[in-house]
Amino acid sequence: MKISVVIPTYNEAGNISRLVSALFALPLDVNILIVDDNSPDGTGYLVDELAVDYPGRVTVLHRPKKLGISSAYVQAFHRALRQDVDAIAQMDADFSHDPAALVAMARCLESCDVVFGSRYMPGGSVDEQWSHWRRGLSALGNVYSRAILRIPARDLTTGFRLWRSDTLRGMPLDAMQSNGFVFQVEMAYLAHCLEYRIREVPIYFPDRRRGKSKMSLDIQLEACFRVWQIWLTHRRLCHIGKAARIQTELQRSSSY
Repeated sequence: MKISVVIPTYNEAGNISRLVSALFALPLDVNILIVDDNSPDGTGYLVDELAVDYPGRVTVLHRPKKLGISSAYVQAFHRALRQDVDAIAQMDADFSHDPAALVAMARCLESCDVVFGSRYMPGGSVDEQWSHWRRGLSALGNVYSRAILRIPARDLTTGFRLWRSDTLRGMPLDAMQSNGFVFQVEMAYLAHCLEYRIREVPIYFPDRRRGKSKMSLDIQLEACFRVWQIWLTHRRLCHIGKAARIQTELQRSSSY
């Protein structure tokens, strides 16, 4: 299985070289697409050096300023889909997503359309040093999103995912409405509406050791409101997907 790993970066100079080395050490056939938003800490220069060190295996997409994680992923997905790859992974650059988990995710992808690295399924966990407030807020955000969108997955906000290339080709990427981290919830909802098979594998989610987190309470609270916007925008697509599934099941039953 050929995998393209998409990594958005902004001020990740302390992590990106180590992460690229860790990914290439895996027993997987991977190439890496890095999307840098003109990081002021010099991440862009480092990834250019990596592209020279790993010709044909590291590709860099430079953007003129900080344009947001959602547009970074959409641009990168379109670019990766032009490559000869079987799957496309998305992950953070700060080692909160363990590269080694990609091995289990690739194995799981053999029986589904997209795999989520899940902190909230049995076997998954978050950093032991998280406060009770942070743990509760993160877990509540997932329960809240699941209750509204009715998606049968435990971790809707995870940014660690592995998609079949054909699955991403079937996703309406240019119709995405989200501009921030709630993009992950919107992608999950669209995959669910389109009847793609979602599976999860447990992951441990540690705090970053280098650099500064981009997540804040304001971002998390805004995401709670954006979930309703996602539902209102795409609920018709979900009804269409369910109707198509019912029709298919009726056709199958009538053929027996």
